[in-house]
Amino acid sequence: MDTAFFIASKLIGALLRPDTWIIIGLAIVVLALITQRRRLALWVGCLTLSVLVTLAILPLGNLLLQPIERSYPANPPLSQVDGIIVLGGGEDARASAYWGQMQFNEGGDRFAAGIALARQFPDARLLFTGGSGALRDLAGAAVSEASIAEQFFLDQDLNPERLLLESRSRNTAENASFSLALADPDETWLVVTSAFHMPRAMRSFEAAGWSGLVAWPVDYRTSRFTDDIGWDLTRNLQVLNTAIREQAGQLAYRLTGR
Repeated sequence: MDTAFFIASKLIGALLRPDTWIIIGLAIVVLALITQRRRLALWVGCLTLSVLVTLAILPLGNLLLQPIERSYPANPPLSQVDGIIVLGGGEDARASAYWGQMQFNEGGDRFAAGIALARQFPDARLLFTGGSGALRDLAGAAVSEASIAEQFFLDQDLNPERLLLESRSRNTAENASFSLALADPDETWLVVTSAFHMPRAMRSFEAAGWSGLVAWPVDYRTSRFTDDIGWDLTRNLQVLNTAIREQAGQLAYRLTGR
């Protein structure tokens, strides 16, 4: 059941991406021209161009993503911290293995926050959770996120006795359930992940049986709407993709109790 959910989430996620629909629009234009349906080609072509120009100028994804990012406050006050949970997703595992050094992606703030918190609370354990969320690794990941993270944290002089690694999970729900066996869920644990991902992560960890969790959101993708108005199609598409994927993910997790 979990594997079926994982595969379905990847396929549906690909269909929900705005860039997928842009490609579909261009394909319709080409097919319409081949079949001599010039009016349809003109109409769909103009619509696709209008969407592209709008997305290039206006950060529409901010409108969907920022309410999610505001779900938990940044830098909440801390007192007792028994452990720090860092969710995978801030690394490029394959590129890191290829080049022999840590390669971060946009979510690299998860690692920076994790090691900073570990230094702030020297008695706290650090639990990294992440296997591979790639569909091509369904039969088994050649390189796990946890193996890359282990090398990074050890390179930062983290005591190996403080480091806990979970390397089997493929999604947020499995992050929560598989990590449960490595720690005491009744202690005070910080959850470190991207701000847009935090509501789904907290819900999954609580559903798996964790209590006493404190959200520590990082990796904010939005700012003031007017600050991001300009000409940046790549950035705006990425944020919109993230917003749609997370909205759909929250709905799917809520419906399935994950």
